Order: sequence, then structure tokens, then C-alpha cells
Amino acid sequence: MAIRESKRWAAVDAYVVDTLFEADDVLEQALADGEAAGLPAIAVSPSQGRFLQILARSVGATRILELGTLAGYSGIWLARALPPDGLLVTVEVDRRHADVARRSFERAGVADRIDLRVGPAIDVLALIEAEHQAPFDFIFIDADKPNYAAYLDWAVRLARPGTLIVADNVVRDGAVIDADSTDAAVQGVRRFLDRVAAHPRVSATLIQTVGSKGYDGMAIVLVTS
Repeated sequence: MAIRESKRWAAVDAYVVDTLFEADDVLEQALADGEAAGLPAIAVSPSQGRFLQILARSVGATRILELGTLAGYSGIWLARALPPDGLLVTVEVDRRHADVARRSFERAGVADRIDLRVGPAIDVLALIEAEHQAPFDFIFIDADKPNYAAYLDWAVRLARPGTLIVADNVVRDGAVIDADSTDAAVQGVRRFLDRVAAHPRVSATLIQTVGSKGYDGMAIVLVTS
């Protein structure tokens, strides 16, 4: 049943893309370049990329922060949500991934509005704070799960009231409900959700998703004060 259902989810995703999306060679090439370079196939799906883009546009984002660049696929979606004078700061720990992403951004014609930082996200976030940049309007967290709780704290510090924070991969095929899991990613997500629940400056929900990426979900966190 599970295999049959996962195929149905993927087929619906394909139908949505065929029906609502125009062909986009730039995005497809970003995925192909990532695969050719041996990067893990963990980028968001086209439907999820469009979802992030719509959310960023809906809050009128002019400054976006992304944790986890990979091959630049989600970054292109987010950069396209920005006005011409907007900025996406995207953080990637792996220099090889960042090199692929730079080529993707150049090909997409969005490199002029992207500041790609390479290094451990905690270190880069501390540097960003020290630079006294303006707060971010939209923040997408899609990096190493054990550090998600710390990333939430940093995201709120770098945000303003009204900033929207989206954290990906927080359902883990349902494993998030297993308090005894030995999976570091599951425990990292659980710590993140506990931190969200206790945080005095945010309001949040979690949306379960199915599709070509399987069974997972995104946390949607609004900075309220």
C-alpha cells in the first residue's frame, strides 16, 4: 500500500507541474548539475519551490535568508521572488556544493541579488549579526537537522515582527512522533519543535506534505514580536 500510495503522490505532483508550471530549463539544469556533481538528491520539489516563492512574495520580502544552498535550486525560486534590489543571503557548508550553486545562479540571471556564504551556518549567522544587517523578511531553513533548534534562535534574532520562517523536512516520514528514535535528525527536529512551542516571540504550525519527495512536512513560523 505504501509503495502504491507514494507512486500516486509522485504522479499527482507531476500532474500539478504539467498543468500549472511552464517548462524551466534553468531549474532543470540546476538539478542536473547537482546530480552530475554527486550532490544528494534532496532539493525541494517544483511544487514546494513555487510554494516558498509564493510565501516570500506574499510577505513582500526584500531580504531573504536561506540555510542550506545545495545546488541552488531552492535559491533560484527564492531569488525570483525578490524585487530587483532585493537580496538573498544563502549559506552552504560544503564548498563543492556552493560552486555548483554559483553556476546555477549565474545561469538563472539572479547572481546579482545573491550573497552566497560558505561555512558552518552557526559561524556565518554570527558574522551576519555582527555586520548589523537589516532584518530578514523571509527565512528558509533546510540544513542539518540536529542544529535546527539553534537555527531557530538565530532566525528570530535576525528577523523582525512579521518575518516568516519556514523549516523543511520536519515530519521525517512520520518518525518525528517517536520520542525514542536514535536518528539524530529526528531528535534535532523534535528539539526544534519544542523550542518553537516554548518561544515567546513566535506562532507556528506544521503542515504535513506528500508528493515526489515522499511523506514529510514544513514548519511555518511567524515572528510575532
